[in-house]
Amino acid sequence: MYRQKQQRSMTLTVAAVAALVPLAAACGTEKADGGSGSAGADRPLTGVRWSIDRVTVDGTSHRAPDTAHLRITEQGEVAGSTGCNTFGARADLDGERVRLSDARFTEKACENTPAAFEKSLGRALTAELTATTADGRLTLTTTDGDTVELSRGKDAPLHGTEWTVTAPGQKDPGDRGRARLTFDQDANTVSGRLPCNHVNAEATVSDGHITLGAPSTTRMMCEGSLMDAEKRILRLFDGRVDYRIDQETLTLTSEDGTVVRARADR
Repeated sequence: MYRQKQQRSMTLTVAAVAALVPLAAACGTEKADGGSGSAGADRPLTGVRWSIDRVTVDGTSHRAPDTAHLRITEQGEVAGSTGCNTFGARADLDGERVRLSDARFTEKACENTPAAFEKSLGRALTAELTATTADGRLTLTTTDGDTVELSRGKDAPLHGTEWTVTAPGQKDPGDRGRARLTFDQDANTVSGRLPCNHVNAEATVSDGHITLGAPSTTRMMCEGSLMDAEKRILRLFDGRVDYRIDQETLTLTSEDGTVVRARADR
């Protein structure tokens, strides 16, 4: 695990760089307001998927891979990717300053992620950083003038995205009981896997609403917790639900108040 104070003179490896990336994630935001200014207590920056666009060190710029991104939750948990290595950490925002602790990272070397980008990113993020926002963009600037440029990720499309259900009653990612749903615009259907069974139904989308038909499911029986979660999800069907997409999160709310949330797998 990387510790800046203890290893300031070490050469940055791919693993060290990946550990450093979560520093930038301390600057996530729940809503891009289109304004500009410093990132502080009056401008909450958690809850946003930030795409890493570019890092500039000593006047040399390095474009980030398209999939490089980071996010910090309201609880301060950080996760993301350099486009090669994935990472996690604990991040705190103190006014405009960003602090990283408890970094966890992978140690892969990938052909499509330039080592120069990861090394420059790591160097920039070891310095003291100031976070500023402007028009949906985030810039992290060191005292030496090096910068990391990020932008607010776009909302995932409802149709064609595989949505992994995170609530209610879902287990950790990768668990066999994880429910997944995909909406097909051409066929006006939704299909996928519930915690136990497969499901198909009509799905007509209009003006922030989805009218769902009666579900057609397989008939398997699973353990009680999976069946309970499946029943809660099935309450959405055969009626109209409101839907809202915030970047990678889909929220479905039925007329009786049942709420199902899902994450975009992309």
